[in-house]
Amino acid sequence: MFDIGFPELVLVSSVALLVIGPDKLPETIRTVSLWIGRVRRSFASIKAEIENEIGADDIRRELHNEAIMKELDSAKNQINQGLRDTENELRGMTRVSEVSDEEELETAAIRRTDTATLAEAEPATAEQENPEPDPAQAKSS
Repeated sequence: MFDIGFPELVLVSSVALLVIGPDKLPETIRTVSLWIGRVRRSFASIKAEIENEIGADDIRRELHNEAIMKELDSAKNQINQGLRDTENELRGMTRVSEVSDEEELETAAIRRTDTATLAEAEPATAEQENPEPDPAQAKSS
């Protein structure tokens, strides 16, 4: 507020000592100190009353609460986005699993069909390539 250094204090003290005198100087310093204290207290009380009237504390609290609510909303949105991403990934994995299951079923069905076709074709082919001798014909030879 005031930029009063040591040299200024020495100058004011020496002038006060010369003007007021050494007898009344301590009493004058006490009186001035009391008046300065009263002025400070009255300014502090006026400041407090003005803040109460305009609701500065309430405004500060509301601003603080709004900031906290914004942070909470931001965190909530981030969590919800993460949940949606995870849900979408799981759905994608389920779809891939369903598609692979369908492919496995189709492959198994094709294998069964191929196996059955081969099983039917093998005995006929085996008979044509290696005809087994008739036991009756083998005895006669």
